[in-house]
Amino acid sequence: MIPSIHDRGSETIGLIHYLYGPGTKEEHIDPHLVAAFDPLTPDPGRDPKATYEQLHHLLDQPVNALPAGKRPEKHVWHLSVRAAPEDPILSDEDWAAIARRMVASTGIAPDGDEAACRWAAVRHADDHIHIIATLVRDDGRRPRLHNEARRAQAECRRIEADYNLRRVPAGDGTAAKRPTSAERHKAEREGRDRTAREELRETVRRAVAGASSEEEFLDRLKGAGLLVRTKVLPSGDLQGYKVALPDDRNGDKEPVFYAGSTLAPDLSLPRIRKRFSDGTPSQGPGTMPSAQAPSGPAMARRRTATAVWQAVLVIDHGEDARVAAHIAAAGEVLDALAKTSAAHTRAELCEAAFVFERATRSHVQAVRGHDRALRQAARDLVHSGPAVGRGEDGATTAMAIDMLFFLVTAAAHWHTKKEHAQQAAAAREAAGHLRAAYLAAASVPMNVLYQRGRRLSQPLRHKHAAHLRAAVTELAEQILAEPGWHALAVTLADTESAGHDPAALLAEATGRRELGTADSISDVLVWRLRRMADLPADATTMPDRAPSADRRSGRLAVSPAPSRDDRPRKIR
Repeated sequence: MIPSIHDRGSETIGLIHYLYGPGTKEEHIDPHLVAAFDPLTPDPGRDPKATYEQLHHLLDQPVNALPAGKRPEKHVWHLSVRAAPEDPILSDEDWAAIARRMVASTGIAPDGDEAACRWAAVRHADDHIHIIATLVRDDGRRPRLHNEARRAQAECRRIEADYNLRRVPAGDGTAAKRPTSAERHKAEREGRDRTAREELRETVRRAVAGASSEEEFLDRLKGAGLLVRTKVLPSGDLQGYKVALPDDRNGDKEPVFYAGSTLAPDLSLPRIRKRFSDGTPSQGPGTMPSAQAPSGPAMARRRTATAVWQAVLVIDHGEDARVAAHIAAAGEVLDALAKTSAAHTRAELCEAAFVFERATRSHVQAVRGHDRALRQAARDLVHSGPAVGRGEDGATTAMAIDMLFFLVTAAAHWHTKKEHAQQAAAAREAAGHLRAAYLAAASVPMNVLYQRGRRLSQPLRHKHAAHLRAAVTELAEQILAEPGWHALAVTLADTESAGHDPAALLAEATGRRELGTADSISDVLVWRLRRMADLPADATTMPDRAPSADRRSGRLAVSPAPSRDDRPRKIR
């Protein structure tokens, strides 16, 4: 059950007209009163003799009793309470009881307070009610509404338990500010999928991902097409920034600007500066140390997979401050990967980054600096440019997504242990989007490996099956039954051809973290092995070569690749 406290208004009659009206899309059905401060309150929805004006004057009577100069300008309080789609339809009596609990818990009308604020609860749909109140008590004083939003959330958690409704994860005050009802209605009128606030938050997040200086960050904002305003101190130092969408205008046709701190707590300039001061070498917008510069999207993704894998181990076993820093930096990696990936994976990656943003903030204070490798990975992704969805670019994208799935899952487990309900739920939702993105990215490269594995000789498959049984005894039979076993078998053959000991490499790949929760254990091991052995992620360039025994030395020798004249020629 979700309570939403809307912006305070100045016209009671206007809100009454909306609550009893047809709605913006004729969605209001049978608007009627379910409860009010007085049982005799007129109901314009069910009583043909009652009028909107009667209800208006009754609610506003304490306001109008004050001298004109002492009346609060914003005196209309508005709360909506919505049940989850899967919840049973509650009766009017149930909603009436819920309305009384909400006005009592928020301080509008505490139990037993005969001079409390006047209020009315209107139902115009099966799944929610609206409560309207005027913020002057019958005794002329103002109500005490400190932290009413938090108290409303807490009461909804109790209502869910009492009525056996869907349990919504409890918040902790670290979430980004939700769009207001006015912002949502404006987005609907203009045909936007998201409000301007949400679009700006997503764009600013992507701009800060991997950035190393204020100048680079601001340049990225402008490059993304945002209008940017900065406030500079007399010393010349930057004090803050605001952003706006070029086509988001107010009634005076002026751009609507949002400060970074109003988009999300960690997008304020002071919080962003902490990322720049983590010890990572500061570079200009287009420069990086030559030793760290990515040679292309595929190399950036491979390095990302390595950094993410190390971060998974930190989240599993690290101190809380380090874990919080790694989870926050993981959000930057997701933003950077979504920004630079091909079209067939971009939508799911964008959704994963969007929902995981909630998991990057909690009351555990992150210590920046420990997340340097992940922030560098995000920077590499951005500066390597967009990736095509095929070849090594596409295959290393699948590799990176596979590693990120484990990181996000580890973050969900950590948040669950810390009882961070909303963050854990966000991480689990992000994992679902990553799973969908992985399936899109991995279908082609995994099919190539699968076909090559089907062509392996039976003795070679038996040999690598023995390696598997020795390395991961408990899960070996499950892996051998998976369709991906053929891809894993040929990957083990490739590691051997590259000069590695497949048994030792497999033991290392399976020994550092559990595998039982993976959808396809063979897929996970394929990407771990190809990354650890520095094998091409795209196996189309690798010949089908089987090692044969060298009788003189007893060692394995690789059959030579076919000569240029023996290879099939392309038909032009």
